[in-house]
Amino acid sequence: MDDVVKSLIERRAMIATSTAAPRRGEARPSREAAEAAVRTLLAYIGEDVEREGLRETPRRVVSAYEEFFAGYGQDPAEALTRVFEDVSGYGEMVVLRDIPFASHCEHHMVPFTGRAHLAYYPSAEGVVGLSKLARLVDIYARRLQTQEALTSQIVQALEINLRPRGCAVLIEAEHMCMSLRGIRKHGASTVTTQFAGVMKTDAAEQVRFFTLVRQGRA
Repeated sequence: MDDVVKSLIERRAMIATSTAAPRRGEARPSREAAEAAVRTLLAYIGEDVEREGLRETPRRVVSAYEEFFAGYGQDPAEALTRVFEDVSGYGEMVVLRDIPFASHCEHHMVPFTGRAHLAYYPSAEGVVGLSKLARLVDIYARRLQTQEALTSQIVQALEINLRPRGCAVLIEAEHMCMSLRGIRKHGASTVTTQFAGVMKTDAAEQVRFFTLVRQGRA
């Protein structure tokens, strides 16, 4: 039993830190250094960093980055800590659809936006608040990401912290690195899915999940 508990603690720590900002033995750069980096980029593209419209841009960009990437300072496990036990014996699938999110591609650092759909079968311990599921998506989205990694991280967090009989995540998103640069295919969307537990081993459960996600839509 001790080995099982130890393994669970280690896996929780792994999820909490799997996408944390790498330190590599170096101190985090100061805000002044970050603002200087923005000025360097502005100069690189040919702008006059001293013109009136750009004088405050480095400060604004750094402030925006603090908001865009706030997920690095948040623990996904904490969002799923509180479980409601009094659910009158409910044990069927819980589905939360159409969770809007905005993230940034780790390859080009441009946005990708979309919607996430989550489902899980509660364990005997109870259910988690629905707002906490949306918060989980937000925590991981507010980091540099790939859509595939984002999907996987959410499933792992659900599996480790809620210990459900099964869970699933479907994400639909449009990537600005495809629509604004490169191939420039505006409107193209990417769909990723991942399953765990009974929802991974039972194809019928996957069909049920897809049906509930699409239910009531044209």
